[in-house]
Amino acid sequence: MRKLSPLVLAMLVLGFAFLYLPILAMIVYSFNASRLVTVWDAANSPTLKWYGELFANDQILEAARLSFEIAALTATGAVVLGTLAAFALVRYGAFGGRALFTGLTTAPMVLPEVITGLSLLLLFVALESMIGWPAGRGQLTTTIAHVTFTAAYVVVVVQSRLATMDRSLEEAAMDLGARPWKVFFVVTLPIIAPAIASGWLLAFILSWDDVVIASFVSGPGSTTLPMLIFSKVRLGVSPDINALATILVLIVSTVVVGLGLLLYRRERQRQREVRAAVAADSR
Repeated sequence: MRKLSPLVLAMLVLGFAFLYLPILAMIVYSFNASRLVTVWDAANSPTLKWYGELFANDQILEAARLSFEIAALTATGAVVLGTLAAFALVRYGAFGGRALFTGLTTAPMVLPEVITGLSLLLLFVALESMIGWPAGRGQLTTTIAHVTFTAAYVVVVVQSRLATMDRSLEEAAMDLGARPWKVFFVVTLPIIAPAIASGWLLAFILSWDDVVIASFVSGPGSTTLPMLIFSKVRLGVSPDINALATILVLIVSTVVVGLGLLLYRRERQRQREVRAAVAADSR
């Protein structure tokens, strides 16, 4: 195996240090006993008191619950719409208006979030004045807004997997008498499942992390966790925010590692099944 040159190795170390040292410092200071987040209290640290205060804060817990519900609903809706759009772009060739459809599906990725949030706010206000729905801004409008921009990312992920998929597997299943829906659920869906899972996770993280769009389309009583953190940080970072951020880092890291291991095992199993099938045919 080719070794890295000292220059490349130094660049990698500096790059990872730039990215992850601030996160590591935040995690360390979440166990700091001092209320001043930049002063380490060596006499009383480490401590878990800020974690205790965090779990006793009903405002933060309610915002976290709301953010989780919105992110889960957003990711599910984005996966459904994004997968359908990806199938239309990959499987139906040059249909009328394809270029326009492609541009509309990817536009939310490049539009500034301020423009997206403002346009959706105007849309919701106009709909409420004309048909009475949605009645005010809250969890529903935030979920709809998040679906509109996260679905674009799902389209890109699933479309790339569909474009590289071996269509002969589907054709072989249909030659053996399988109906189109059975081919989809038995052959196509398991193959693109890693891309769908990746798209779901990406949409979940984007929705969970959003502040700008949610600020436009949310209303009283529907403050998400990132909005709450942003409002608290503007008045100064408190130690319980470090504890909250540490828990979020732990959850995200666990989910990413777990999903990566699951997809890796499924891919290894699929490769073993393919090799077994090839060996059986060669006999």
